[in-house]
Amino acid sequence: MAERHFTPEEANALLAEVRPAAEELVAHRRAMADAAAGQAHLVQRIAGNGGDFDPQEPRSLEETFEREAEAVARCVERLERLGVVVKDLERGLVDFPALHDGEEVLLCWEVGEDEVAFWHGLEEGFAGRKPLPFD
Repeated sequence: MAERHFTPEEANALLAEVRPAAEELVAHRRAMADAAAGQAHLVQRIAGNGGDFDPQEPRSLEETFEREAEAVARCVERLERLGVVVKDLERGLVDFPALHDGEEVLLCWEVGEDEVAFWHGLEEGFAGRKPLPFD
C-alpha cells in the first residue's frame, strides 16, 4: 500500500507542483530520444561509408544523451517525492494513490490534461480509466 493517499481535491491542488515537473520530464525525455536517434543515425552513416561526419559529433550526442537522462531521473525523483507514481515518461503520465471504498486505486493524470479527472484500479491501467467523481 502507498505511503500517502490523495483525495481528488488534494491531487488537483498538487498539480501546481506536478504539472511543471511532468512537463519538464516530457521535454527531457524527448531530447534524450532525439539524442539516441542521432546516435543511431550516426552509426548507420559510419557503417555506410565511414566518413563525412564531425569527429566531435559522437561525443556531443553522448553528452547530450547522458545530460538528458540525468534530467529525466531528477524529474522522476521530484515527482516521486511529491507522492505520485510516474507511469509513462513520454506522455508525462502519473498516478496519485487514493482510496475508494476501502480499496487502493489510482487517480490518473497526464501532461495536457487540465485536471485530475480520472481514476482506475491498480491492475486496470490507463485503458481502464473511469471519470471522477467516484461512482
